[in-house]
Formats: sequence, C-alpha cells, structure tokens
Amino acid sequence: MGDDAAVPAAAAKLEKSYFDVLGICCPSEVPLVEKLLEPLAGVHKVTVVVPSRTVIVVHDAAAISQSQIVKALNQARLEASVRAYGGGGGAEKISNKFPSPYVLVCGALLVVSLFEHFWPPLKWFALAGAAAGLPPIVLRSVAAARRLTLDVNILMLIAVAGAIALKDYSEAGFIVFLFTTAEWLETRASRKATAGMSSLMSMAPQNAVLAETGQVVATQDVKVNTVIAVKAGEVVPIDGVVVDGRSEVDESTLTGESFPVSKQADSQVWAGTLNIDGYIAVRTTAMADNSAVAKMARLVEEAQNSRSNTQRLIDTCAKYYTPAVVLMSGAVALIPVIVRAHNLKHWFQLALVLLVSACPCALVLSTPVATFCALLRAARTGLLIKGGDVLESLASIKVAAFDKTGTITRGEFSVEEFRTAGERVPKQKLLYWVSSIESRSSHPMASALVDHAQSNSVEPKSENVTEFQIYPGEGIYGEIDGKGVYVGNKRILSRASCQTGSCTVCHLLFASSKHDSC
Repeated sequence: MGDDAAVPAAAAKLEKSYFDVLGICCPSEVPLVEKLLEPLAGVHKVTVVVPSRTVIVVHDAAAISQSQIVKALNQARLEASVRAYGGGGGAEKISNKFPSPYVLVCGALLVVSLFEHFWPPLKWFALAGAAAGLPPIVLRSVAAARRLTLDVNILMLIAVAGAIALKDYSEAGFIVFLFTTAEWLETRASRKATAGMSSLMSMAPQNAVLAETGQVVATQDVKVNTVIAVKAGEVVPIDGVVVDGRSEVDESTLTGESFPVSKQADSQVWAGTLNIDGYIAVRTTAMADNSAVAKMARLVEEAQNSRSNTQRLIDTCAKYYTPAVVLMSGAVALIPVIVRAHNLKHWFQLALVLLVSACPCALVLSTPVATFCALLRAARTGLLIKGGDVLESLASIKVAAFDKTGTITRGEFSVEEFRTAGERVPKQKLLYWVSSIESRSSHPMASALVDHAQSNSVEPKSENVTEFQIYPGEGIYGEIDGKGVYVGNKRILSRASCQTGSCTVCHLLFASSKHDSC
C-alpha cells in the first residue's frame, strides 16, 4: 500500500486502499457504494471497477481506517474485504466453485416443489425456496432504498412480491433462484478480470536474496541501491542494474520480446523477467511498489477508470434505465386496470415478465468487462493501452505496419542450418555430440537442437556428457566420447583456445518460427 501519483503530494497522510466487494452486481449499484462511502469523514475519492468488483478508496488513514470502510460497505451486505494493492486477496474468494447456501437451499426446495402435481401441498416448498434465497436481495434492497437508490435488487424484489401476490409461488421461487444463480455466475466470470490483475502483479516474486549475506528478505523491505543475487532459473524480484555476472534474460513477460536478452555489467533488468542461464548481482534502482510490473498494473487500472465513449454512454443510460423499466412495468400493470380490461391477471404477469427480462445487468456490464479484459490481456503481452477510447480506435485500423525486430514472433526456435566445416568430423557424429550436450541445458535454443537431432534419426544421450559447464552470454561446454565440445556464439571462440586436436567448436545459426535471424 503506498501513495499514488494521482494523490496530491501535500496530502502525505492520504492512503489508497483496495477492497474486494463481491456484492457489486452491475454498474447500477455503483451509486449505492458512492453514497455509502463519500459522506464518511476522511474519504476523499471513491472509484468502483465493476468488472473486477473492486472499490478503490483514497482516504486519510488517520481519520478513517480500512476496517471502518469495510464495515460501512458490509452494512449494505456487499461482502467487502480489504485487499493489499497487488495482492490476490479477492481472487480466492471470487473463485468459489459452488453457489452460496442461499442458492443451494432455494434450488433444493424448488426441485421438491416440482412434484406438486402428485401431491398439491408440495407447492408451498416453492414459497419456502423463494424465502430461503431472498435474504441477500432484501438486505441490499433495503440498503439501496434507504439511500434513495433504485437498483436491480429492488427490481427483483418487486417481481418476486408480484408473483407471490398472484399466488404463483413457483414463479417467485424461480425468479429468486435464477437471479441468485446468475449473480454467482457473474462472480465466476469476473474472476478472470481479478485473477488477471493478480497474475500481473505476481509476475515479480515476493522475496529477494541479499548478495552479501545470502539472507532472504521480503521485496517490500528492500531499499534502493541494495545488491541482490539472482541465480539461473530465478525471476528478477526488483528493477535494477547488473553489477556482477553475465546471463541471458527472458523479458517476454514484460516486453513481449521473444528472444532472450544478454545481460552484463551496467545492463538494466526489470522485475518479473526470468534469468535463464547465469548468476547476476543486481543493484536495485526502485522500490518494489515502483517496479515496472507495479507501474504496469497501475496503468491498467488507470486505463480502466478512463472510460470510453461507449462506456460513458451506457453508464449514463444505466442511471435512467432501471427507473424506466419500473415505470413501464407499472404502466403495463395499471393501464389495464384503469381501462377496466378483462383478464387483469394476464396483464400483471406480463408486467412481471417485463420487469425480470429487462434486468439491466447484461446491458451495462458487458462493455466494461470486455474493455477490462482486453486491457489486461494487452498488458500481459507487454502492450499498454491508455483507456477504452484508444481501444475502440484500434477497431477502425485496417492495416498495421511493424518494424520487424523479432518481438512479434512466437519465439519458438528451429534450426535453420547445420553443417560441418571440413571433413574431420562426420555431420551425424557432430550432431550427436552437440545435441547430447545441449540436452543438459535449459536454454530455449537447446530444445530446438535436440528436436533437430531427433528429426535426423540421432538420439541425444545426456548421460554420456561430463564436465558440463555454462558460460552466460557465450555458450556451453561438455566432454563426450573423450572430446571437449564448445557450443555457442562467436564469443565462445576466445574461450576455446584449441581449434584443432581434441577440442571442437560449434558456432550455431538459429531461426525463430518466423525465420528471423538470431
């Protein structure tokens, strides 16, 4: 939890807190959240991100605590909990595999009521089912009504009350069951958005190893200019500059670059990138909360809060849509009464059908969810889009031109050419040596060599390789069949002083799946 750039610097005590609010169903409930929190002393700004069911509050920590904000939200039965910025606090709660007990009891009682044709008293089980599933809807409706807010819960409550008044208990029970089930399914769907943000933040590890002492500490406690150790196969925990060692780093999670990038002294490395094959010592240049990954997550959040024209239009309509639906349903029910039409029960039923079928959730939730998921997907591939307006502009693009640098390929390597220089070593034997040594390596190019050997009827045998060594940024070495074999780029030549006799040097040319030179 830290100060955000949007918070004025003078307000040093202001804190930005994140809350998972599972009770948010659609944008029609945003006014309820705002009316609950904005009047509280110490609350400066309230932002509701509906797709991920997140409420972001900028508040004076001395005047109001996180627990008090949670209490205010839960008074309206919004199922709120605190989430530390970047944590996955809500992801586990949102990913419930089964509906709530209210939904399960309601469904079970409805199933029993379906047999009322065999024994008529069973119809009362439908009424009991409606009563079992109603408490969450009633509590949220009361909270909304007390603040003069008309939301979807009130809409459903009116429909259920009308069905009971018409003594159509099965209809009332199914309205409650379908609505609560739909809420559960929406919660499951919104899990993708929340899990996406959590996975974005979890790209960087939570702990770091101090280079001098080997002590493992939390990344939040690591100060700027601290030297940390990153071994082969580990993820860089904090942004920094390499001060010792050489390695190749996979930056695809952050930049989309498909090829490993060579790192040596004075090279910049970023949190969330993977150190492939060498030890490096990194002097940190930022705090964990200001790493590239954290900034990316904040940009995604800001982009989501920067609504597109379509979102603004839908949000504006949502303010009037629910009251309009209630008025239309009321008109369908009352006009036949005024004109003394026949079969009034039929008109009342039509009014209830209109009330239920015109539920605004799908309309007002679809666009924000699509936008939010698109922004998250783009961020995870290294593409930052500054809001829904820009995303909508991309839809009108007919032709895209790229400066081909290898970053838009899939990064799946294949051997372009494998040949011997001279006749001293047969090609098949050389391929056997190289593929056997490469089978001991975890480098992305190693698997391509192994696959190429197997496609040429050569089976690598890693167990025959001894004295295996990795030279970060250069290549690898191993001994097989009494021969010392170096495999790597041109820099390996200076290390391999022998170019005749018992030492073999293999300089390899690779290509990606899109035939880009490596």
